[in-house]
Amino acid sequence: MERRERAAGVLLHISSLPGKEGIGTLGESAYRFADWLKESGVKYWQILPLVQTGFGDSPYQSAFASSGNPYFIDLFALAERGLLKKREILPVCRKDIDYGFLYEEKYRILRRAFSRFDKNDPDFCAFVAGGEFEDYAVYMAIKQKSGNKSFDLWEKKYKFRDPAALSAFKEEHESEYLFWQFVQYEFLRQWQALKSYANGLGIRIMGDMPLYVAADSADVWANPRLFKLNAGLKPKKVAGVPPDYFSATGQLWGNPVYDWKAHEAEGYSWWCERIRRAFKLYDTVRIDHFRGFDRYFEIDAGAETAVGGRWRKGPGAALFDCVKEKLGDLDFIAEDLGTLDAGVYRLMKRTGYPGMKVIQFAFDGNPKNPYLPENIGENSVCYTGTHDNNTMLGYFAGLDENGRKGFCARLRAALKKQGIAARVSGAKSAAKAAAELALSVRSFLCVLPMQDILLLGSDSRMNTPSVPSGNWRYRLDALPDKKTAEGLLRLIGRYGRI
Repeated sequence: MERRERAAGVLLHISSLPGKEGIGTLGESAYRFADWLKESGVKYWQILPLVQTGFGDSPYQSAFASSGNPYFIDLFALAERGLLKKREILPVCRKDIDYGFLYEEKYRILRRAFSRFDKNDPDFCAFVAGGEFEDYAVYMAIKQKSGNKSFDLWEKKYKFRDPAALSAFKEEHESEYLFWQFVQYEFLRQWQALKSYANGLGIRIMGDMPLYVAADSADVWANPRLFKLNAGLKPKKVAGVPPDYFSATGQLWGNPVYDWKAHEAEGYSWWCERIRRAFKLYDTVRIDHFRGFDRYFEIDAGAETAVGGRWRKGPGAALFDCVKEKLGDLDFIAEDLGTLDAGVYRLMKRTGYPGMKVIQFAFDGNPKNPYLPENIGENSVCYTGTHDNNTMLGYFAGLDENGRKGFCARLRAALKKQGIAARVSGAKSAAKAAAELALSVRSFLCVLPMQDILLLGSDSRMNTPSVPSGNWRYRLDALPDKKTAEGLLRLIGRYGRI
């Protein structure tokens, strides 16, 4: 295995950036945050899926797996091009993220911008003709004209994709169809400009690719043969995980599971195309729930919990061999957390992809714990916690008195083994020491959530698995300051990550 350069990264989603609009965007704050990362010596900016969010607001449930989120479009950039007046943006200028409000207001403003957009612009016409968002745009247009119903409740001619009916619909509702092409066109314009800027600073963008797609999505509507669906195009089986650290009854995600035999019969072409598109957006791709490629957990549709689910065999190395043959060597990170077994370890070894190590999981008293610093190897990415974890400060504050004492004792022992003379006397010092510990390990890359750099508590948590509402709302009040950048730069340098 080729030795990789030691580096550091920061996890902060686009939605969490500060700014004038009611959610982080691809505007000025994103560029200034990239500058801050450069000043801090950081080489990786990790984000969550960029996709268009829907019901539940989760970036792991999208209308289309390769879409961009229209909420992230910087409206002020559209104003500079004459598509909006600045006063028309004021209704969405607020601090807190309110997804219901954004759905009503931001789309209304984007439609106004579209009404002033030149639909005959040569670049836009070429974009539409390229066809990458054809299924998405038709799907979204029909969905809007069908009262936002799930596609399995549409008229049969649309539900089952009758070619003549779809052609007639596009002609009759051309403006609606083109609006959804427009939002993807504008998103990609702004995203590629930001990515080019970050790359120019020496910063790689690490994106995130969910394993599954949403049941009500253009992906399933356009490719029903690739999923375990019934004759009415409703899922027969849905995805989730068994009881684990996060939930005593498991997690019931509700996504339809793949018919892997159908994918194999088609040479995994759908996956190869999805991955090709992902690497147009990102430099490095974190594959969420990687263990599902070895064996996946499926639950009967309609079940109330994941307790009665069963493990099934996934595609294994065959999928990734096919991807490598068609697309070459790609820079993947495998999210290998959760319930693992020998099959997952074999697949990790076969692909050679780096796995993930989480310091927050390290201190259970087991000397063989794979997340203890002394057990972490170089071919891995170390985190204090992920977007699914509490912040380090919040985690510590949530422990009872005995839990805190045990955590501190084990943390001090781990620090001593790493030769780190950090003082651990309370919540903030423990959280700060955990970040330094993560940077010290052998992992070629260490990624710190922005919340752990700023030593923020539970109210800054991004996501709580199995809790259906109130997630994905964390947002910075302002960009981190120069003093924070200087402190992070010293810490990164101390552990050879510059």
